[in-house]
Amino acid sequence: MSIQQNLNTLRYPVSNQPEKSPFNAGETMTEQSEKLNVLLLGSGGRECALAWKMSLSPRLEKLFIAPGNGGTGAYGENVNISPLDFKAIADFAADKGIDMIVVGNEDPLVAGIYDYFEAIEGAPVIVGPSKAGAALEGSKDFAKQFMVRHSIPTARYQSFTAETVEEGCKFLETLQAPYVLKADGLAAGKGVLIIDSLDEAKASLREMLGGMFGKSSATVVIEEFLKGIECSVFVLTDGNGGYRILPVAKDYKRIGEGDTGPNTGGMGAVSPVVFADKEFMRKVEERIILPTVNGLIAEGITYRGFIFLGLIEVNGEPMVIEYNVRMGDPETEVVMLRIASDLLPLLEAAARGNLGNMPLEEDPRYATTVMVVSGGYPGSYSKGEDITGADDPVGAILFHAGTKRNPDGTLITSGGRVIACSAYGKDIDEALAASYRAADTVSFDGKYMRRDIGQDLKKLAE
Repeated sequence: MSIQQNLNTLRYPVSNQPEKSPFNAGETMTEQSEKLNVLLLGSGGRECALAWKMSLSPRLEKLFIAPGNGGTGAYGENVNISPLDFKAIADFAADKGIDMIVVGNEDPLVAGIYDYFEAIEGAPVIVGPSKAGAALEGSKDFAKQFMVRHSIPTARYQSFTAETVEEGCKFLETLQAPYVLKADGLAAGKGVLIIDSLDEAKASLREMLGGMFGKSSATVVIEEFLKGIECSVFVLTDGNGGYRILPVAKDYKRIGEGDTGPNTGGMGAVSPVVFADKEFMRKVEERIILPTVNGLIAEGITYRGFIFLGLIEVNGEPMVIEYNVRMGDPETEVVMLRIASDLLPLLEAAARGNLGNMPLEEDPRYATTVMVVSGGYPGSYSKGEDITGADDPVGAILFHAGTKRNPDGTLITSGGRVIACSAYGKDIDEALAASYRAADTVSFDGKYMRRDIGQDLKKLAE
């Protein structure tokens, strides 16, 4: 498939296009020195951390979070609107005089929210890529093609459909175990399988192409397995070649200590990352960030927002595991702590395409987060458990994820990952001690957490 054919398939459906502008004719964004009304879309720990950081800005007039959670109301006003209901968002934005929409999670981006608002005269600017840009996360096959086109280091791969499943099995035979199978589309973080047995990998390929993840696995990407240590690098870009590299973080995906058990949305995170030193980051910038930013421009893809680079260090060399088109979770819960600059003007500048020379300063302290989760997660778990100990943390910041408030204001669980307990420290030990003190204070039936967050980085530093 050609680049143009790829882009053509990414356009949003006609049915999603707005009938007419709900905004006043000729209405424009506020000047960059004026205060901003902001709408943040999402309901997880990432959005809670973004809301906290934006609430500290002297540029903020009013913050709304749609739909938000049991903790985001401390930083703005929760609004019961789905991030995928574009018309309701547009009507709300017009009614409240919203200047900027910050898209927290990937689903609205992949569905084309940028394109939707771009077509409305006088609409607020969007922090996030166009639908074509969101394909870097929405289609792993597209992302791999993009990396190959722009000579960005990544694992050897091939993509297969139900019609080419036998070729896929033969390709698996050319690889060494373990075998990596990825659903092409979004699969709620569950679409990646890492399998030790060749026979099991072939069987899983057939199951995936047979509908294991619905339409998301109609195409499956098979990759060679890369051995190394991972980190997350975040870039804020303005679509015109300007970008800023945010603090680097490392997250912990497995449910069990020692990185055992099934993958989760993330059990904790640490920033900075000891092996992501100046030389490593020089390679990242030259070999990955610049080719990505310039490649998007060269292909005519509008991208004004966050680029999440899931990287792995292989013998000192950075390679891309995946792209995401938003901030990570729970990495955001440490990255926001380590951004010393006012985030809001940076987001506005990116959305308006003029980051220019705006500085982004980092806090030199360590930041860590420990996620407390519901018992049974990432499998089945109960909801509606009463939460105590989360109202007045000492020495930590609690970013709510799977929580909600009863009508009387009491806090209950509403998801698998419940609260991210984040803290600063002069070193990793001090930050982790504060995170764990807060995590131990939070209480609800079935609570679980990993006790080994950051221990691998400590060993590397010894």
